[in-house]
Amino acid sequence: MAADRIAAIEALASKALWLSSWMIHHANHIRPNPDGLKVGGHQASSASMTAILSALYFGILRPEDRVAVKPHAGPVFHAIQYLFGKQTLEKLEAFRGYHGAQSYPSRTKDTDDVDFSTGSVGLGVAFTAFVSMIQDYVRAKPWAKKRPEGRMIALVGDAELDEGNVYECLLEGWKHDLRNCWWIIDYNRQSLDGVVREGLYQRIEAIFTAFEWNVVTLKYGAKQRRAFAEPGGEKLREWIDACPNDLYSALMFRGGAAWRERLTDEISDQGDVTALLGRRSDAELSDLMANLGGHCIESLLEQFEAIKDDRPTVFIAYTVKGWGTPLAGHKDNHAGQMTGSQIESLKVSLGIREGHEWERFEGLTLGSGELEAFLAQVPFNTPQARRLTSPAIPAIGPQFVGTAPTSTQTAFGKILDAVAKTDSQLARRIVTTSPDVTVSTNLGTWVNRRHLFGREMADVFQKERIPSAQKWQFTPEGQHIELGIAEMNLFLLLGAAGLSHSLFGERLLPIGTLYDPFIARGLDALNYACYQDARFLLVATPSGVSLAGEGGAHQSISSPLIGIAQDGLAAFEPGFADELSVIMDWAFDYMQRDGSERADLADWPRDVSGGSVYLRLSTRVIEQLPRSVTPALTDDIIRGGYWLVPPTPNCEAIIAYQGVLASEAIAAAGMVGGDRRNVAVLAVTSADRLNAGWHGAQRARLHGDANATCHVEALLAQAPDTAALVTAIDGHPATLAWLGSVGGHRAITLGVEHFGQTGTVSDLYRHFGIDAEAIANACRSLFGGRR
Repeated sequence: MAADRIAAIEALASKALWLSSWMIHHANHIRPNPDGLKVGGHQASSASMTAILSALYFGILRPEDRVAVKPHAGPVFHAIQYLFGKQTLEKLEAFRGYHGAQSYPSRTKDTDDVDFSTGSVGLGVAFTAFVSMIQDYVRAKPWAKKRPEGRMIALVGDAELDEGNVYECLLEGWKHDLRNCWWIIDYNRQSLDGVVREGLYQRIEAIFTAFEWNVVTLKYGAKQRRAFAEPGGEKLREWIDACPNDLYSALMFRGGAAWRERLTDEISDQGDVTALLGRRSDAELSDLMANLGGHCIESLLEQFEAIKDDRPTVFIAYTVKGWGTPLAGHKDNHAGQMTGSQIESLKVSLGIREGHEWERFEGLTLGSGELEAFLAQVPFNTPQARRLTSPAIPAIGPQFVGTAPTSTQTAFGKILDAVAKTDSQLARRIVTTSPDVTVSTNLGTWVNRRHLFGREMADVFQKERIPSAQKWQFTPEGQHIELGIAEMNLFLLLGAAGLSHSLFGERLLPIGTLYDPFIARGLDALNYACYQDARFLLVATPSGVSLAGEGGAHQSISSPLIGIAQDGLAAFEPGFADELSVIMDWAFDYMQRDGSERADLADWPRDVSGGSVYLRLSTRVIEQLPRSVTPALTDDIIRGGYWLVPPTPNCEAIIAYQGVLASEAIAAAGMVGGDRRNVAVLAVTSADRLNAGWHGAQRARLHGDANATCHVEALLAQAPDTAALVTAIDGHPATLAWLGSVGGHRAITLGVEHFGQTGTVSDLYRHFGIDAEAIANACRSLFGGRR
């Protein structure tokens, strides 16, 4: 290994250490802080990964490799990008400030070359495994352009391994023959609140070995290995191996004199060991004991370059939290920061002149020309954009499935099957997935037609001539990825597939199905996928109290509110199959938008840039409406609502419903209308989009556009101000409660606020007061009790 290459990377690593430390110090102690609140920045957690990140970015990575950086190492990542010339000084000076470099790497908020957003610990780790699976999926397809295979790399804090989703991911990776995935564990043996338990290394090693990962331990640096080869060195190695984590950290903080005192007391022999220690000054001894594998550029390059196969590999890299800084080893250093005198001491030790703190090569013995030449030939430092693009997939139009009584869940299966029959480019780019509820969410017909993705595998039941509705076969051409029962994995896989166009230059249209009550089980990963701007269609069914016989644990209450609140996710709850057909056709287009103007739907700004889509469906069969879906009706369905029964000038009541309560709303309108009162019925297909449009119009008016309006305002303006409003949903009533504020209508809001009991749907609708009689009575109560 060329000594000059190692020297260049070591120099750049020391520069990354300084810039990351100074970036955080500047944000907390130099930049004006009008709020007076802590800015933060994790100097010690950044420092422990400096050598690892430097070895990767300056020595190992290729442009096709993708990296999830440990959240708390974000400052080092930004510093490295700055050294490459891909991050600006202004962004570093504004670190953790408005429009500055982000606290944790973000592919949507940062301007430098972030592959994956990180921040919610553990999710970025698991994400790399699912991205690797999607890389294999894309490469197996005949329509995909063949590109170099990349390694999906996660830089992991050892405390992140406490997150359960990491182990759910390991199991799924084993099932799907995970390849080309590296996890590099920053084994600094410290977490937020203290030092980790003894014996953690053995547990980590055993777990990864059980899942058939290649395990590489980086415990000793090159200096330590050379010291071990000296007379007496074996005793030093034995002492290091036996030293408890907390003691090693404490001695690192105390420094060379403390190391000498402890080692002299415990292993000095007035012979070889004593001589080994005596040949080194206190500073040299401290440097030797800090030379763990995770801080040694030579050792890191050696071990990274030794991996020649595509097996998933975990590197357990021993490090010291706060390495290279005055904070090294202290148990309180996780959120601690260097004092003014400490940062000055570090500045002097690194040769940084006052006023030159931000200069890229300040303080380095290697010349700037030599370093610029080295950076120019670093494989990862390509001038080409690493974010790829893929053309939009042409639409094929709504697939209508008739007007016979049906549920939206059944209609979803039929619509998807109709798409599959077209064998269009759209059909070929769809990839479906589900956490072991494929059949019960009506994906079975799609899978029968499009098959499961995986190695060729015979269906034993079919081979043994056992009748089964599921004629599933595994094949590399398959378009369904079956998952185990783990919603976190579902959302991580949807996020990975939803970035395929950017990561691999091939667009996928991912569809994931799950039970609506269990969205909350994977909500962190769903939010993470949306934060990355991944594009997918989420189909959640059955919703509400549809699973009446299974009790409250299988009934969803708050999921419509998740649909409204979740950024990057357009939520719909259609009541009729034709609405669902229109929404799905629109969704395939919406998932592919990239920011070009969409004047047709620009009343909601997200429509310009697109996003993901959430469908809340039901298993409840209702009568369908024999009608033509006109362009005007299509537009209203997508905007979020339309008049099923329009108001007249004499309208006295409005029943606004969302989803499967269409039958109850229509029946209630008939009951109240039978009292000779004029009743309008508002079909809400998306409270999310109506609400977003309303807030958008309000903001526009606050900013001076007095004529700004929105779809829901236009709808309710057709009804008299005196009309009573009753909202009803098989979910939390707050979903629609705000509608009364739009036009100032008196309102009663009906819905589900508590865990349901077992029973029939009719029982529970009556229990919660969302049946037709309850809706009608609510209308009558707003008439002042008059009949």
